[in-house]
Amino acid sequence: MFGLFGKKKAGGPNPYVKREDEHTFRVRIRTRRHGDVVEFRFTKAAHIGADEGGGYLFRKPVVSAQHFDRGELVVRFDSRYNVTATEGEDVDFIPVGEWEEEQPDRPTG
Repeated sequence: MFGLFGKKKAGGPNPYVKREDEHTFRVRIRTRRHGDVVEFRFTKAAHIGADEGGGYLFRKPVVSAQHFDRGELVVRFDSRYNVTATEGEDVDFIPVGEWEEEQPDRPTG
């Protein structure tokens, strides 16, 4: 009410980024040129850096193994590591629901 308690969280979890645990995220992309699928797993400590404005950022160049298609993906986070945006150059993000249907039970170890 009247904005007294800060910004409201728009929507829910991002449909393209899966949070595996408190520190780990996964995302899958499809290259536009040949449709190659590439998966990325990244962590807060090793891969995510500070962004302007108090948020965080994961930026990664993409090179597909099959056709060597190139692109770039960017995942932006707020100060609490909630995903605020996904951006891609020459890639399309695959919704988590689609790739979980393909592999419902992935081995963890």
